[in-house]
Amino acid sequence: MGDVIYITGHRNPDSDSICSALAYADLKKKLGYNAIAARLGEISRETEFILDYFNLKKPEYLPTVKIQVCDLEMDNVEHVYPHTSIKEAWTIMNKGNYKTLPVVDSHKKLLGVVSLTDITFKYMDTQDVNVIATSKTPLKNIIETLNAKILCGSEEDFKTSGKVIIAALKYEQMKSYVNVGDIVIIGNRTDSQVTAIEQGANLLIVTGGCDVEENVLKLCKEKKCIVISTPNDTFTTARLINQSIPLNYVMTSNDIIKFELDDLADEAKEVMTKTRHSSYPVVDTNNHIKGFISRYHLITQKKKKVILMDHNETAQSVHGIEDAEVIEIIDHHRVADVQTSKPIYFRNEPVGSTSTIVANMFFENGLTPEKGIAGALLGAIISDTLKFKSPTCTNVDKVTAEKLASIAEVDIDTFAYEMFKAGTSLKGKTPEEIFYQDYKDFNLGEYKIGVGQVNTMDPSSIEETKSDLLAFMNNVCKTGNYNLVIIMVTDIVNEGSELLFVGENKELISKAFNVELGENSVYLPGVVSRKKQIIPPLSQATE
Repeated sequence: MGDVIYITGHRNPDSDSICSALAYADLKKKLGYNAIAARLGEISRETEFILDYFNLKKPEYLPTVKIQVCDLEMDNVEHVYPHTSIKEAWTIMNKGNYKTLPVVDSHKKLLGVVSLTDITFKYMDTQDVNVIATSKTPLKNIIETLNAKILCGSEEDFKTSGKVIIAALKYEQMKSYVNVGDIVIIGNRTDSQVTAIEQGANLLIVTGGCDVEENVLKLCKEKKCIVISTPNDTFTTARLINQSIPLNYVMTSNDIIKFELDDLADEAKEVMTKTRHSSYPVVDTNNHIKGFISRYHLITQKKKKVILMDHNETAQSVHGIEDAEVIEIIDHHRVADVQTSKPIYFRNEPVGSTSTIVANMFFENGLTPEKGIAGALLGAIISDTLKFKSPTCTNVDKVTAEKLASIAEVDIDTFAYEMFKAGTSLKGKTPEEIFYQDYKDFNLGEYKIGVGQVNTMDPSSIEETKSDLLAFMNNVCKTGNYNLVIIMVTDIVNEGSELLFVGENKELISKAFNVELGENSVYLPGVVSRKKQIIPPLSQATE
């Protein structure tokens, strides 16, 4: 299937932006590509009506196309537990050629990390003769590390609080060395074994795989002394026993430098340049370990592949578009400022809707869109052309819409009425919801202009919130350093738009449309298209 291709419309998406992305992703999948439709904002009531009507799910939200940690090829590393011995961890590291292991709890949540350096440093630096007791090493670890078997006692009896000694002296001399709670590495000399037990040793480690006499084992039971037998010799046993220490004694658990899946790769790179670790753990939002990354993974990262639908302006596109690889653009607007590093497939047609282009791409490839996809494309065409009343509408839009209506099995007039009724009511909406319902930024020469549009069958419904809407627009204008901010309140029934505007360069509207302005509004009969009837005259006025 190849790399994932994200197909996305513009910010503050309208129905055409969402539906064309959904449909084009479906077409790409049918042609063998690994395509995912995405959205850059919340969908409108109208779009929600279209998707619900045809039982389609809205695209997933895509916050950025910058490379994130989740996009990197992470190293899958075996996890270990706090009680795991350093010998077992060392074996895992050598077998898997790992330099660092994650230490997790029973739910696989990250508790710490242990590196080769941690193990070697702690092991080589062990000066504490009571380290087995200090590290609270479980008996199980000692048995596994020494490949031993238990002859007497149990884990419950293991309460060592003393040092590890080797019983190399005669039994008479041992009394001054063995104390209560000690671990004694000993051979098969019965007299020495008895002395160690009577002195209060908690654990006897009998080397050479030797058996222990019954009378000694009986004494062990009385004194609650544990006896284990290891096949190793005394030197090997003494060398290995400290390797039974659990990882929670040597691991790093404080101030762990880790990354989450949605962290940006650039941010991870910056952290790595300030630290010297060879690898770093990656966790999800629940702190579950997902893998490890290193500087190598950042060097070999791939850019995300993106197809832009219904726009070709950087200001309208997804965050991080400059760091992505744009491989296609399907649009019906003016050519703007998106730049690519190499030639791409760019299809731009002077039709009323991007969905018209996508529908015909199905037909050109000998494919018929499924009923739901056909319905979504139809809804977008009706929306963008105001049911063929917009001056942007072409005969191609009408013919395509009729073909899609047949596939979707709907009546255009009935469906359009229900769609506009569901999507154009402004009652109950906040100023922010109204303003950003279908909003775009435009850079026209030296001027930064924002233009939103709402279509309504009841333009009077804007009156109750007009003052609040203008106040909100003023705030947008000031904080965004706009020269002019406009919202078109388009009357679908009477085919005209009231422009509400704020900004220092209101005279651009007067020049563009040759009208006298009210304080913050003007009505333009016959004007229903932002793309064809608002932006071109404003562009000429800025020149």
